Amino acid sequence: MKADIHQKITGQIVTALEKGVRPWHQPWKAEHANGRITRPLRGNGIPYQGINVLVLWSAAIDHGYGAPIWMTFKQAGQLGAHVRKGEIGTLVVYADRMIRKDTNKETGEEAERAIPFMKGYTVFNVEQIEGLPAHYYGQPQQPPDPVQRIAHADAFFAATGAAIVHGGSRACYVPSTDNIHMPCIEFFEDVVSYYATLAHECTHWTRHEKRLNRDFGRKRFGDEGYAIEELVAELGAAFLCADLGLTPEVREDHASYIASWIKALKNDKRAIFTASSHAQRAADFLHAFQNKDAAAA
Repeated sequence: MKADIHQKITGQIVTALEKGVRPWHQPWKAEHANGRITRPLRGNGIPYQGINVLVLWSAAIDHGYGAPIWMTFKQAGQLGAHVRKGEIGTLVVYADRMIRKDTNKETGEEAERAIPFMKGYTVFNVEQIEGLPAHYYGQPQQPPDPVQRIAHADAFFAATGAAIVHGGSRACYVPSTDNIHMPCIEFFEDVVSYYATLAHECTHWTRHEKRLNRDFGRKRFGDEGYAIEELVAELGAAFLCADLGLTPEVREDHASYIASWIKALKNDKRAIFTASSHAQRAADFLHAFQNKDAAAA
């Protein structure tokens, strides 16, 4: 795979941002996954991660796909189905490495060295494929009744043990006190917006030196390091909301970041890969608290 795979995918994300579209804020239609937003899924039901989530969400927005499931041409054929003639697939990537043997010039000894690289392959949304078993296409579901609070989301964030201080009108993470500050849930337009905001701040919470120790060289408000950290939190919240089955509205207070994100992405074609990788790591870190509770039960 050519080295410009980073540039190709970064270009797609920048194009979406320049249109005012954030490709990590698009819910799937209600007939899939019992009406819950979900990460893009492989044909075997395993969710995609990192940059591939953004790529496939973006493709779904561009083409109007309602289904979250994607598979290769070969996988469709193995299920007795076929990609419709003329359909264009979407490039996804995976990390691999090759082993190279180097000879030490001084000792003459050979040593193996692993060289990481990125490979790509093409997938198709199930809406581009004919003849799949019916469950791949989803069935209409009745939307759930509205509730005041969302129990499984409350349980998820409580399990992290993060110190959350409620009150005031501003949501933020304060590294000096290691506290997350949140307005009371009643101050949000809807309960899902509360949890989406909390997911954003919890992603920031993971950057503390005693957790993931994430630092992009932030020196002042609005600089590139600040913009990248905000992008990590934005993506981390999107990943978590997808995992928790939440469909939040786009936070208008983050619209001002779009210009700085575009600038950062244009300056570094690997920036969106870095941000999505850190966001995935943050989401995994927060999910690990749930696994610990399950193992202890």
